[in-house]
Amino acid sequence: MSVQTEGTDTAGEPAVHKARVPAPPGGEDGGSAPSARRGAAAPYLLLLPALLATLILLGWPLVKNGMLSFQNLNPRQLIQHLTEWNGGDNYTEVLSGSDFWHVVERSVVFTAVNVVLIMLLGTLTGLLLARLGRKMRLLLLLGLVLAWAMPVIAATTVYQWLFAQRFGVVNWVLDKLGWHSMADYNWFGSQLSTFAVITLLIVWMSIPFVAINLYAATTTIPRELYEAASLDGAGAWKSFTSVTFPFLRPFLYATTFLEVIWVFKAFPQIFAINEGGPDRLTETLPIYAFVEGVGNQHFGVGAAISFLTILVLLVITSYYLRMVLKQEEDEL
Repeated sequence: MSVQTEGTDTAGEPAVHKARVPAPPGGEDGGSAPSARRGAAAPYLLLLPALLATLILLGWPLVKNGMLSFQNLNPRQLIQHLTEWNGGDNYTEVLSGSDFWHVVERSVVFTAVNVVLIMLLGTLTGLLLARLGRKMRLLLLLGLVLAWAMPVIAATTVYQWLFAQRFGVVNWVLDKLGWHSMADYNWFGSQLSTFAVITLLIVWMSIPFVAINLYAATTTIPRELYEAASLDGAGAWKSFTSVTFPFLRPFLYATTFLEVIWVFKAFPQIFAINEGGPDRLTETLPIYAFVEGVGNQHFGVGAAISFLTILVLLVITSYYLRMVLKQEEDEL
């Protein structure tokens, strides 16, 4: 690199001399392009182990399940190590039957009821945590964490004991309170009462997640906003709608999305309570896939049902996910 300087030659006229200026190391741009490329690639390199683990642990089983859904796989094929491709016969058999569509309707209603109760009660509990004093908040947080940390099968067993027909605590309490007809009531003998117990169990196990995360979200709201709303004459409800709710809206969207997925695929609670009974009236799609696939040993049909379960869940969450992404774009 050179710069031009003016001087005077022997003839008295100005002359131009070039002075050498040392160039920066690494070329004209100082090596910034290679370092920029390395910096741009660094996040993808850091994500690579997680992506590989996802492909191996989730992607490959999903591919194998999809291949299995196009096969006629029963005990005979397993014993003889035969692979019999039957095209889309498994899907035709499932979709043409009325049982599958009844289970889909039941699963959607069951998920909607549970998610509404979870989000409503979890939000109220989280807001209560934000208003309590330090000692009471610590006590309530301890109870929520213990409920959240309880293993699923252990919690399900406790609820079976609580609602047992002859020696259950719930029936005993109701009998002592004057409802003597409930002394020997069979909670697992009808569809509605069985779903009521399962819903109570799932809601009880899910509230801590929503409440604790919502309380954490409330701690990020600047107190100055509440002071400004108070100066403007806003009451408790107006402060909630104008200050609290706008800050919590992204959290509520994300949490609702997670709860829909978690409730829709709930398996151990329903199966351990009554194995989808009575008369298979409390089967949701995961239970239906297990009973048809493993229980009846129609593994190809079970694989087809499980694959359709994924598609139904994608349809349910697609609109909601699109709404969340649209909100993020509007905020940007």
